[in-house]
Amino acid sequence: MPNIIVCGAAGRMGKTIIQLANADSELNVTGAVEADSSPAIGTGKPVIVKSSDIEKIINKGDIIVDFTVPSNTVKNLEIAVKKGVSIVVGTTGVYDGEYKGILQNAAKKIPVVASPNMSIGINILIDLVENLAKKIPNYDVEVVELHHNKKKDAPSGTAIRLAEAVASGMGKDLKDCGVYGRHGLEASRNLGEIGIHAIRAGDIVGEHTVYFAGNGERIEISHKATSRDNLASGALKACKWLEGKPAGLYDMRDVLGLK
Repeated sequence: MPNIIVCGAAGRMGKTIIQLANADSELNVTGAVEADSSPAIGTGKPVIVKSSDIEKIINKGDIIVDFTVPSNTVKNLEIAVKKGVSIVVGTTGVYDGEYKGILQNAAKKIPVVASPNMSIGINILIDLVENLAKKIPNYDVEVVELHHNKKKDAPSGTAIRLAEAVASGMGKDLKDCGVYGRHGLEASRNLGEIGIHAIRAGDIVGEHTVYFAGNGERIEISHKATSRDNLASGALKACKWLEGKPAGLYDMRDVLGLK
């Protein structure tokens, strides 16, 4: 039975992960961690400790589950490597740029599951749109995502991952064809672009739609999350799957057997 340490334990995702893990007979929550300034320090079961004290409890866990912020995730990756424990990373923003190399280097030494969205449905959607893009590579494609008004990053990591899957299916690199929003008097669509658009409103948990538009028709494929339970369930499924795996960088499509 994997013992897990949840980082970001007092956040919306952290609370949901702990709640579902406590109800799962195949998992055991042995540690909970929050930012040093969090008012939740010293509360909860297990008792939440400061992130600066994670090494004091790391030996209680087999797997770290991290839904925090990139700068903190990097520290937790370093600790996981140092202590030889596996890690599941759901933090948005650690898959590109300066953090991508850190993630890849950690995965050379420990098993890592990293995904911008742990939802089972979303990862099936990623697989679907990549395969569809292979079949209709000349259709115009637009990705639209909707989230609550408190979400800081835009577009979502999931929207980018969907656009990357489309680009891959078309034999392209998203860096060469991605367009993030449109405005101005010269905003007509160029051939081969993949548009990515973000909407922030109300308390929307998360919605993603990929549009494939041709002459006289379009295909719309959508995923709508109604709670965060689907994300937490996926993260816990990843924890179970990781047990006994060799070092390497995996994603939810590995966990679901879609590769």
